[in-house]
Amino acid sequence: MRRTRLGIGTAIAAGALAVTGLAFAPTAMAVMPATATATYDCGFFGGGTAQLDAVQSGSSITITVTTAVTTPLPIQPGDAATTLRLALNGSGQAVFSGSNNPQMDAGDPYNSGPLTSSTSFVTGDSLDSLDPGVGPGLSLTIFGTTVDCDAVTNQSAPFVAS
Repeated sequence: MRRTRLGIGTAIAAGALAVTGLAFAPTAMAVMPATATATYDCGFFGGGTAQLDAVQSGSSITITVTTAVTTPLPIQPGDAATTLRLALNGSGQAVFSGSNNPQMDAGDPYNSGPLTSSTSFVTGDSLDSLDPGVGPGLSLTIFGTTVDCDAVTNQSAPFVAS
């Protein structure tokens, strides 16, 4: 009988510990929406709609940009550098950058790969494409040539950190 009570007591304690762990577990954070579009003008190189995909992990947000601009030559993984500037809360800027592009064949839409920012984001922070005239919202450096693109429109919906 004593073993049964000890077993029941242990089971109750383990169950209580599990419930307490769930109560204090961090909530999942996700930037909303996960995908937005904006139109960029890249001058001589063209332009069009770019898709921006965002992922939030804690206080950091990673963004991947896929543009309407196509690559004229094959690009090996990591051979392109991308800088994306977004308006932060309507008054500041957040800069995302990286050289993590995937393999791209000639004629493929340009894909930045994941871009990171040194900015720490808090719940409610809003990110949107920059207004024209503020400087290039998107810069692509490929084979030593930099292509600057200006945002022509705001995003279809601003990213909001949770």
